[in-house]
Amino acid sequence: MKAEIKFRLATEKDLDSIVAMLADDMLGSKRERYENPLPKSYIKAFNAITSDPNNELVVACDDNEVIGVQQITFTPHITHQGGWRATIEGVRTLASVRRKGVGTELIKWAIQRAEERGCHLVQLTTDKKRPDALRFYEKLGFKVTHEGLKLKL
Repeated sequence: MKAEIKFRLATEKDLDSIVAMLADDMLGSKRERYENPLPKSYIKAFNAITSDPNNELVVACDDNEVIGVQQITFTPHITHQGGWRATIEGVRTLASVRRKGVGTELIKWAIQRAEERGCHLVQLTTDKKRPDALRFYEKLGFKVTHEGLKLKL
């Protein structure tokens, strides 16, 4: 890995690398479909994300290699006096760079981006089956303040 990680908005050419990273872990291997060609659902989702000014799919790159990904969604709320918040989702790094600071840089970049967008809060969730991820986010200053609920449809 080179000395400086570059961040940029993802392009459709990055989609193969992104899906490969999403599929390359204990949970992603059960819910993603990394195959060639990629299922059209990924392209459809990519187009929806990139056409929405309140969504950013961001990749971390080492030279031209995509080594990390995250999605940031900016949402206005009536609460907090009409404040905006940023939600970070789908954070993954290439297996070969895990535990080398790439995830930390991704999250720091997302926090800075949220500040640039005027957000008063950055939020994220992590699966309860990922205790290491929870510790990782707590080391970056995130606090467990709420119980999250999901309803699978």
